[in-house]
Amino acid sequence: MQWDNLRIFLAVARSESLSGAGKVLRVDPATVGRRIARLEERLGAALFGKSPQGYAMTDAGQRLLIHAERAEQAMTAALEELQGQPGTLSGQIRIGAPDGCANYLLPQVCTQIMDANPELEVQIVALPRVVNLSRREADMAIGVSPPATGRLLVQKITDYRLHLAASRAYLKNHPPIQRLEDLQRHRVIGYIPDMIFDKELDYLTEIGVQRVAMASNSVSVQFNWLRKAGGIGVVHDFAIPSGHGIQKVLPQLISLTRSFYLIRHADDRRLDRLNRFAAALCDGLRAEVARLEAQS
Repeated sequence: MQWDNLRIFLAVARSESLSGAGKVLRVDPATVGRRIARLEERLGAALFGKSPQGYAMTDAGQRLLIHAERAEQAMTAALEELQGQPGTLSGQIRIGAPDGCANYLLPQVCTQIMDANPELEVQIVALPRVVNLSRREADMAIGVSPPATGRLLVQKITDYRLHLAASRAYLKNHPPIQRLEDLQRHRVIGYIPDMIFDKELDYLTEIGVQRVAMASNSVSVQFNWLRKAGGIGVVHDFAIPSGHGIQKVLPQLISLTRSFYLIRHADDRRLDRLNRFAAALCDGLRAEVARLEAQS
């Protein structure tokens, strides 16, 4: 079986549509459909069930998926060995991360890695949800809790801290905050409650805040509300240095600790390029969190 056929099969399996596969492959969706039909005819089995919701793999498709992913890993490893330059990283690597990490840590960390590896291309997918590695939305992901299922490599990167914070302008023009109960007289900024995708992000419930007056599923939106004197909220310590005039509130009473985890496909442990990038990424994140928290 030709690798090109498996490559098209994998694209349809991961995107669950001909149009999605066509975008990934840069091929017309009709061509993708014809290639899948010929592959099914050659194998004598239907690989996908077609419905208004898209293309779902059949049992035969699920069985082929295992072998197709192994072939993909072998092809990737071969290309790395043939094209790579000793001691340097090249090619494209995509990282998925929650937007707090993606906005306030990854740009500077990845820039340092790319400065040392000029042929490297890095894509950062900032999503306020868990990145789906099984669909190859990214080569690796950063999460705030270790996944409980799946064939994955999970490595703890570092702990990080969060505190209540507000702008000096907001605090100057609103009642003083000396106790936790005083928050009831203030606008609280936080996540939209029904869009919290990980229990580790439910900071306000943990500290006993019931009402969120200004809510967003984006950490960046929340942080910009703080910068514009919109209210008070829980902030990553590593973000505080980037917000002029942001200061901690009740740090002696409220201090939260969370962790970042690097999550990868289990089969990728054999890919030297990804292993070296992952090591550099983890080292860089640890150093950057420590540097920024010391300034907060």
